[in-house]
Amino acid sequence: MLLPVVLAAALMNAAMVAASAVSTILTADELGSSLAGVPNTAGVLGTAAGAIAVGRWTTRLGRAHALRLGYGVGVAGAALTVVAAVGAPVGLLVAGMFLLGAGNAASLLSRYAAGEAVPEARRASAMSAVVWASTAGAAGGPFLMAPSQSFASWLGLPAVAGPFMLAVAAVFGALVASTYIRTVHIAEQPAHPQHEEPAGSRRTSVLLAAGVMVAGHLVMVALMSAVPVHTHNHGEGLGLLGVMLSAHTLGMFALSPLTGWWIDRTGPRPVMLTGLLLLVVAAVLTTQSGPAFTPALFLLGYAWNLCYLGGSARLLGTRFESKVESSIWAISALAAATSPWLYTLGGYLLLAVISCVLAVPLLLLVLRRTALRVTQR
Repeated sequence: MLLPVVLAAALMNAAMVAASAVSTILTADELGSSLAGVPNTAGVLGTAAGAIAVGRWTTRLGRAHALRLGYGVGVAGAALTVVAAVGAPVGLLVAGMFLLGAGNAASLLSRYAAGEAVPEARRASAMSAVVWASTAGAAGGPFLMAPSQSFASWLGLPAVAGPFMLAVAAVFGALVASTYIRTVHIAEQPAHPQHEEPAGSRRTSVLLAAGVMVAGHLVMVALMSAVPVHTHNHGEGLGLLGVMLSAHTLGMFALSPLTGWWIDRTGPRPVMLTGLLLLVVAAVLTTQSGPAFTPALFLLGYAWNLCYLGGSARLLGTRFESKVESSIWAISALAAATSPWLYTLGGYLLLAVISCVLAVPLLLLVLRRTALRVTQR
């Protein structure tokens, strides 16, 4: 049953996108631009901690129950962000984003629940279907930010509380949907054995997949964490910010069925290689002001999609699922924390240089391993 998994993931993405963007602006107004990334850093760390927790709950209780617990913690976190928005200390916003990250972890790991439900030859496609389903929530959520502000004002609350109220409703909907999730347990086995390296290189393959996922997260978080501050400093409203976020999230999710089909057909390596290449291109394009900026964010989103799903296909059916998920989010917390500060120092040019430094070595490594495999054949 993929529908509950799909619906819960879509709602959770809507909540996370709305809360993340507005928490950055709220913190920038309260504490200054240099600290604007603190709430999102908490959300990233919460996702890292949540991935470990959901992984342990999966072992003890089964995947379905673990996902429900994760979404339940997310509801509590979203409620805290509303309290912070109506006048409570910013520390509650940070705590709320941390707990909201646990719900995000459940959403991210739910793709493996989809992979368990189909034959091995279609597992990447099933995983990509869950990621694709997040398009509606992640792309539509930003467009509800302005109306939610009006709704909050109508209730007599600060307008900034509106997007956080939207997050509460969305995460609660994800929790309700998760009660209908039914999963089966599959024995540990390598994904896509027809494309796997010999057993001796399995560890290297897993480490490479993890590295690609880490690079994709770091580059995306570094570039995207600066977008709300960038638009806010240029006097732009939530309307334009919503368009930019929607373009990016469409890139992240909309082409997922194509990615899944590609992985099932050729294996993960060509997909990861293309993802790393697009990361570099997108990073360079963000340095261009004007019409090129929003398309660059779309391209950045699709580069993440290729890195993320390509790497996940290597990990499906192994014990590394939650460990790698936790690791990549813990490491990317550094990007969320430092991105606004780096943007203040050197703008998108500095962020693009750092992104290329992260992505290019992995790109060369994947190319080298691809060439070696062709030679061995």
